[in-house]
Amino acid sequence: MSTKQTFLEQVSNEEGIISALAFDQRGALKRMMAKYQTEAPSTQDIETLKKLVSEELTQYASSILLDPEYGLPATQVRHPDSGLLLAYEKTGYDVNAKGRLPDCLVDWSVKRIKEAGAHAVKFLLYYDVDDEAAINQQKEAYIERIGSECKAEDIPFFLEILAYDDTIADNKGPEYARVKPRKVIEAMRVFSKERFGVDVLKVEVPVDMNYVEGFGEGTHVYSQDEAAAYFKQQNEATHLPYIYLSAGVSAQLFQDTLRFAHQSGAQFNGVLCGRATWAGSVKAYIEEGATAARVWLRSEGAHNITELNKVLKETAVSYKNKR
Repeated sequence: MSTKQTFLEQVSNEEGIISALAFDQRGALKRMMAKYQTEAPSTQDIETLKKLVSEELTQYASSILLDPEYGLPATQVRHPDSGLLLAYEKTGYDVNAKGRLPDCLVDWSVKRIKEAGAHAVKFLLYYDVDDEAAINQQKEAYIERIGSECKAEDIPFFLEILAYDDTIADNKGPEYARVKPRKVIEAMRVFSKERFGVDVLKVEVPVDMNYVEGFGEGTHVYSQDEAAAYFKQQNEATHLPYIYLSAGVSAQLFQDTLRFAHQSGAQFNGVLCGRATWAGSVKAYIEEGATAARVWLRSEGAHNITELNKVLKETAVSYKNKR
């Protein structure tokens, strides 16, 4: 068995389901913390929060995704049975340059990520299938390089794709919801090609569930039948294992989404779930300290992740089915 295969087993559970906890947030985490404090979030506070989440919640997760900038102390306190993914990209993107171009952490390489004890490399790519050819060519070449690095080091490559449209400012609004299915599905199709060397796709669900009839409060962009058809199309767009990201939605909506995906015929292989699991610990930590955050994680956080694991048991399928 190759190292890649062994490492994939490390980040998944015994059933071959990837029930991973995502805490590689950096810019987003600083913004969350800033809501509850006047001074800028300190490095020590960010590292401490990541350690608390890793210590308390990895006993329930098949693996945890962390970042090398603030997450290395948290890698040391995770549960011994929990695998480790490390992020390779810089947080965010240059808002002054067109195209949301990708950028690796300058003092890291796949070799160094593997040496730090990771079982997989994660890279986030913003991608609009309808963007200028020159921009997408640049992004595709960048992913080919990372795929080649991962192949050389024999470590799994998890590619996270976030779709967008530069002409639509509000990616939470109904206008973007209408174009989202095509953006998400076609990006998956592109990066499933062998040349990119991707082992697992980390993707958004193909619709905005807030606009699905029976789920959202306001306008409906899709009927349930239309939404179900998009999940089916997404499943058919790739032969690779794929897992869903939670995109910052509530724990309940994410669980309902996974059930809907399963009923629609999506053969997804797990999740990399972040804020839907641990978000409440940020407020507890900033306002009341580490002990309060730990109490929240042991109650609400543990509840969120164990409920999610129950849903995964009913809905996800082994990544080995895709091999």
